[in-house]
Amino acid sequence: MRTHVFRLFVFLVIVAAPMMARAQAQPPAKAPAGQQPAPPQPAPKVDLPSPPANYEYAFEGRRDPFLSLVNRGADPRMTGQQPMQRAEGVPGLLTGEITVRGIVQTRGQFVAMVAGVDGKVHTIRAGDKLADGVVRQVTAQEVVILQEVNDPLSLDKQREVRKLLRGGEEVK
Repeated sequence: MRTHVFRLFVFLVIVAAPMMARAQAQPPAKAPAGQQPAPPQPAPKVDLPSPPANYEYAFEGRRDPFLSLVNRGADPRMTGQQPMQRAEGVPGLLTGEITVRGIVQTRGQFVAMVAGVDGKVHTIRAGDKLADGVVRQVTAQEVVILQEVNDPLSLDKQREVRKLLRGGEEVK
């Protein structure tokens, strides 16, 4: 019974809505006999100023507002330097780029398997040098890295970063 009532209601809404819309619409105003109705007037055109001929934005040491800031890193155009060339393998890895994939114990010491942004997996031990730090310690649960801070406003020139085996990072 309810479905029949619901279907009837939907049918009436579909059929009655266009009829009600036509009934509410105002009939167009009739022009006096013998005259044509005036055509609608277009909106007045606004003259916009034109840019100077051959305009080119020169950022002259400022950030270019037309370039995206997402995933850009250091922009060599802004600093006037060439991009830094990194070494191959472990010495070319940055602390923020590595993730710990596994830790194994061999010959009484722990060795960590870390992956870089390129997807390659490398093995690191305590004392190995990275592009921005040194591996201080490898334990069964984490890799401790002593990272060099390159911030001129920072009072600390080094910080300790712990890369956890089970995901995550801890900075001290």
